[in-house]
Amino acid sequence: MKIVPKSIQPMVLRALEQDILTGILKPSEKLDESILAKRFGVSRTPIREALLQLKASGLVDIQPRRGASVMKIELKTLFEMFETMAFYEATCAKLAARRAFPADIERIRDAHESSLEAAQKGDIELYFLLNIDFHEAIYSASRNKFLEQTASKLNKRLSPYRHAQLHCFNRVAESHAEHLGILVAIEQQDGDVASLRANQHISVQGGNFADFIARLHS
Repeated sequence: MKIVPKSIQPMVLRALEQDILTGILKPSEKLDESILAKRFGVSRTPIREALLQLKASGLVDIQPRRGASVMKIELKTLFEMFETMAFYEATCAKLAARRAFPADIERIRDAHESSLEAAQKGDIELYFLLNIDFHEAIYSASRNKFLEQTASKLNKRLSPYRHAQLHCFNRVAESHAEHLGILVAIEQQDGDVASLRANQHISVQGGNFADFIARLHS
């Protein structure tokens, strides 16, 4: 039996996860072990193990005799997940406004400022990655480890869809402006405003929701 170096498995896992989160691999897209093994220059063992880990995190679906594919979420479930994500984000922001240390505020501010150039250029791919940093910083600033982990896990499951949202007209610029509003509220220790702005930032409503759904089915 071929021994797989320990460094190979995490590398494959990170690469596949990144491709799913950034939309390179689309929902329902088949993940063929042989093709992936050839792409990474490895045996099928680390591919299979990576797919099992991605299944555990909710990013991949594996069916008997049908193999693996990128997880596709039904529309009703997707809406419910965004609704729950908005609640988590609002709670994290509210707690961050009450509990954040100066270092936490600085981390949130740095993440926001780092994404400015990407927002101005409309660089969706870079902005998406920096957007994750901003939200993770707020989760951490809530000083509630369970909430931080729960919010982060759901955010990861929704990442392919949040990435798709950024392709809607002017969404990157809007997102960056909304981030500033959340940051200011946290800095001012105004938990109610931070919570409201964080909830509105995530909520998928009205025309934005229609644009988002149209994007998913295009």
